[in-house]
Amino acid sequence: MDPREAIDRRPMSRLQIAVVALCIALNAVDGFDVLAISFAAPGIAAEWSIDRATLGAVLSMELLGMAAGSVLIGNLADRIGRRPVILGCLAVMAVGMFLAAWADGVATLSATRLVTGLGIGGMLSSTSAMVAEFSNARRRSLNVVLNIAGYSAGAIVGGVIAAALLERTGQWRSVFLVGAAATTALLPLALLFLPESIDSQIARRPDGALDKVNRTLRRLRLPPAQRLPAPPARAERPSILALFSSGHAAPTVLLTVAYFAQIMAFYFIQKWTPKVIVDMGFEAASAGRVLVCANIGCLLGALAVGLASQRFRLQPLVVGSMLLSFAAIAGYGLVPRELGWLAAVAALAGFFTNAGVVGMYPVLVRVFPAPLRASGTGFVIGVGRGGSAVGPMLAGALFAGGSALVVVSTTMGAGALVAASMLLALQRQRGRRIGPAAGST
Repeated sequence: MDPREAIDRRPMSRLQIAVVALCIALNAVDGFDVLAISFAAPGIAAEWSIDRATLGAVLSMELLGMAAGSVLIGNLADRIGRRPVILGCLAVMAVGMFLAAWADGVATLSATRLVTGLGIGGMLSSTSAMVAEFSNARRRSLNVVLNIAGYSAGAIVGGVIAAALLERTGQWRSVFLVGAAATTALLPLALLFLPESIDSQIARRPDGALDKVNRTLRRLRLPPAQRLPAPPARAERPSILALFSSGHAAPTVLLTVAYFAQIMAFYFIQKWTPKVIVDMGFEAASAGRVLVCANIGCLLGALAVGLASQRFRLQPLVVGSMLLSFAAIAGYGLVPRELGWLAAVAALAGFFTNAGVVGMYPVLVRVFPAPLRASGTGFVIGVGRGGSAVGPMLAGALFAGGSALVVVSTTMGAGALVAASMLLALQRQRGRRIGPAAGST
């Protein structure tokens, strides 16, 4: 039997579960590392006396790095393997978080956040491919969603810690030090428990590929393979140009635009919530707790769409979530300026917006074949994450121009409408619905 078929058909082993759990933990650290700057933003603005437009540019730096990292490092993961790329990204993230704690100005902090973003972007695309390839067919979509949901879980736990640190010490630098410590702690676990993907080894066929595949199969308690499966008649070479070849171009473009638009709305909530709440007259610790509520909504939204995808078709779930996320974000500027109301609408906006974002990942790992899986996922996430950089900067420019919160929130939420229209176009282009209930790729 093809070893990939054995993984698809059999119940997941302890090692497979450990790989998925570890990738979730890696994305949890990603979530905290990305949002560390959001928790620290009020303190940074106060210490360095910078305006909203400048702060918006600083908030976008690691997002630009994430975009570049997803495209370039995602392609590298298809060329040299998932494991070395994940380990390298983890090391880059740890160094970047540590250096951010010692930044002495806007330029230095922006540079360290850009470097951190490179590692985070490569991590997201590589772990998505790793989880898909270590999951059986029945649990693949759910596991991919849970992997991305780890991002929100990390933001919640890290947010609680950050709020407590800010309340006790008032030092924004302590937030980055906590992130550096947590990231570093995962390095030895990844070294021990994260083998290379069998899909990746078969697709790349490095020297000694059969022996490497069989070593992983032994760890999975599966019978060894006598030979590698025959390569496809038309081999896919991992490159960016291959994503625009016949059969891949239209899905690549539609998914990229959809991700760009949806992530723009998502990062408006993530990056500007603390600053908006502080400007209403509340303390930084209270603003951090509102952002935690938004990320609780994000986590619940991710879990909801993942569990629902086991019984219902994914496409209407994701499109419906996107439409509701527009309504929730548009209402962000309409509720009374009280912490309870602000926390509630932030949670709703997080729930529906992140359900739309996370629901796209099972689509990505299904649309792109194994030789292009990390490249395709990385390209869509990377170029699409231009929206994560555009969102905070556009919102900052609108605020600086005197626009009211309701105008800014409605403008940013409109991205979800664009994303929904792209997925509907993808459905028509492929001539069938996106994703079966069982979650195969």
